[in-house]
Amino acid sequence: MSRRTLAILAAIGATTIYGINHTVAKGVMPTYVKPYGFIMLRVAGAALLFWIISLFGPKEKIEKRDWLRILVCSILGMVINMLSFFKGLQLSTPINSAVLVTITPIIVVILSAFFLSERITLNKGLGVFLGFAGALGLILFGAEVRQDAPNIPLGNFLFVLNATSYGAYLTVVKTLIEKYHPFTLMKWLFTIAVIINLPITLPEVMEIQWSTMPLWAYGSIAFVVIGTTFMTYLFNVFALTELKASTVGAFVYMQPLVGILFALFSGKDHLTLVKVVATAFVLVGVYLASKRAKAGLKND
Repeated sequence: MSRRTLAILAAIGATTIYGINHTVAKGVMPTYVKPYGFIMLRVAGAALLFWIISLFGPKEKIEKRDWLRILVCSILGMVINMLSFFKGLQLSTPINSAVLVTITPIIVVILSAFFLSERITLNKGLGVFLGFAGALGLILFGAEVRQDAPNIPLGNFLFVLNATSYGAYLTVVKTLIEKYHPFTLMKWLFTIAVIINLPITLPEVMEIQWSTMPLWAYGSIAFVVIGTTFMTYLFNVFALTELKASTVGAFVYMQPLVGILFALFSGKDHLTLVKVVATAFVLVGVYLASKRAKAGLKND
């Protein structure tokens, strides 16, 4: 099997895990683990796993001039991104999160125009408009009366913040991915994230009642820490070494399909007309915004 085929399988694997995560993580929040407590489990677990696996990678030293960029990447990709997503997931629904996460490529298009002088074509402009129209529709009109989703508009807004911070992360991390081995980069990004997240997340970590937690909840936590955090980041950075990131980015379109189907089959969410229309707007918008590969930007 060629490395390219393995890279494609890795990208599919990462997207599938992300799609399932919307429902799995929601299932244990906030009853057993509150959202910020979950983030500390994620970043600490991933940092430990990446330090272990880095023992089998090259020994690299980070150049002094790159530390500021690494700090910014950690804040965008492992702090703001994760905190806003999990808090949004507590407040909103799995289907909403699966839909709104797909606006990340649109965010990258916008940021590329500002920071990489990339021209926004008519297709991209229309795609950005439709994508944000769908996201705004879910925020303003997607509210339902649900005991497990206490503030859907705020939760949906946090999903948009999550997608924005992750889009910014993909833009900023571009040069680092080309320069350092994935193991080296990820172990430092997650280590810094542990330090920054600690004061924010520690109170909720201390509230976790491990002794009374059912076995299935342990399994869900393990899936989120090992699967959604460690494996997905590992799969995606491997995919980026063999494929253009515009190609890898296209796999984000699978997330609503996987996320919605898993949420429906597991009985954790249901479709509404607003969700269907908003999903169509977002997917068409993302398709138009990402239709052509962008020269000069790998991470789109």
